[in-house]
Amino acid sequence: MTLSDTRLTATPFWFLRHGETDWNAQNLSQGNVDIPLNPKGIAQAHQAAVWLQNRGIATIVTSPLSRARDTAQVVAAALGLQISEDEALREVSFGVQEGQPMSDWFADWVAGHRTPDKAEPFVDLRARARSAINRALALQAPVLVVAHGALFRALRAEMGLEANVRTPNATPFWCEPGTLAWTLTEAR
Repeated sequence: MTLSDTRLTATPFWFLRHGETDWNAQNLSQGNVDIPLNPKGIAQAHQAAVWLQNRGIATIVTSPLSRARDTAQVVAAALGLQISEDEALREVSFGVQEGQPMSDWFADWVAGHRTPDKAEPFVDLRARARSAINRALALQAPVLVVAHGALFRALRAEMGLEANVRTPNATPFWCEPGTLAWTLTEAR
């Protein structure tokens, strides 16, 4: 195992969580269920595209789930870029909790105390997210990664930050490595 397998590559990048879906609006756990953007989510994707203009983005890598892929396509069209998909950027499987209201189980899952039946453990999500980001960061920089909220929680943990923080839909974050922890700067 190499160092790049165990640590997040210390290269700045952009992260964008997908726009809103109906399940987001209802506070339901989506996981691997492929829920599309709702009209508000489409509008949010267009606003994110405005915020990301003139940032020098050279590469866009996205989750294959439609809510992320469609958000990435809106941004890519505005920036004149193509997108590539990485299956490992797919949202975590929440197992039996998919389609259910978000509740107390979620904090226990992030903390590693409890994993719902048939769900991916948070520690496994961290390793998968780290590998996917490291692959993306090997591409032409700066890179924009378009993915999901739980996946970004895993990345936050990898960055030395508090993990269980909700990421707003379609708000771009500039992620920059630091000595002890990364710095996240919201772009507007």
